[in-house]
Amino acid sequence: MPDMRAAVITRPGGPEVLEIQHRPRPAATDVPHGVLVRVVASALNRADLVQRAGRYPAPPGVPADIPGLEFAGVVEAVAPGVAAWQPGDRVFGLVPGGAHAEFLVTHAETLARVPDALSLTDAGALPEACITAHDALRQARFAPGERVLIHAAGSGVGLAAVQLVRALGGVPIGTARSTAKLEAARGLGLVTGIVPERDAEGGPIFADAVMAETEGHGADVVLDLVGGAYVGESVRAMAPRGRLVLIGLLAGRTAEVDLGRVLTRRLQITGTVLRSRGLDERVAYTRAFVEEVVPLLASGRVRLPMAAAYPLEELAAAHALLESNDVAGKVGVRIAAG
Repeated sequence: MPDMRAAVITRPGGPEVLEIQHRPRPAATDVPHGVLVRVVASALNRADLVQRAGRYPAPPGVPADIPGLEFAGVVEAVAPGVAAWQPGDRVFGLVPGGAHAEFLVTHAETLARVPDALSLTDAGALPEACITAHDALRQARFAPGERVLIHAAGSGVGLAAVQLVRALGGVPIGTARSTAKLEAARGLGLVTGIVPERDAEGGPIFADAVMAETEGHGADVVLDLVGGAYVGESVRAMAPRGRLVLIGLLAGRTAEVDLGRVLTRRLQITGTVLRSRGLDERVAYTRAFVEEVVPLLASGRVRLPMAAAYPLEELAAAHALLESNDVAGKVGVRIAAG
């Protein structure tokens, strides 16, 4: 059986535990309706860092020690019965793991066609951020004209959310830990940026600023990639019947929330994660991505800046950079020539 290069988590720990090893190449027939993709490019996400540290195991049926959630590449082979794709097609998408390798296999209906206007290098850094942001907006039942508060607005998901909200007729308001990250978001359509102040316990303060910017209305939708104390402060910043979608927990897993305000304002709090979803949901969010987001990518109305890009052999350095929290935009991973 031919082999491939893959980034491997050899044990839980820091970036130094990553090694490039040779592993057996998967086959298109390894999964029902499978497509074998030669991966050209990918990117890093917070989930990769947490998995490397030993706190986010891969779901069943996914390579346990090969990270990577998004990819762009070229179809190498298809399983019998797959008619939608053929060798040579340029594709991109999300997988629950295993994308930081030269080949991967995935179900045919979880793939999207890369627009001609995009390089595979650029396309490899788009699926996770764009699908996460778009799916969260759909769960929040976002409507044109609504104000959307986006935490970590300078992150990949944050920058995608800012642009999607603008493209779909909303008003994006963002928080970030630095003015530099907010400037990156402003360049892509952020209307108002806030660097939160801190209370005596170190918690974020931004609700009053949001209320002022919305003339007392508050945020109709909150996309929270931070969690922790941001949740309680977001509740203070929300409009009546507002919807908060919790996407990440960078600031912690617990929060103190004014439940009286949740009741009287009829607020909704929803948690979301993509990686553990079943095939039917993965197909559904891929279809929504193809129908509503890919045209925006093709036209250039939505794009993601690449803060840096590393070859697969330097994946440890890429992890260290993302872990520093000093980047706005995506950290790409070059896997093969394309």
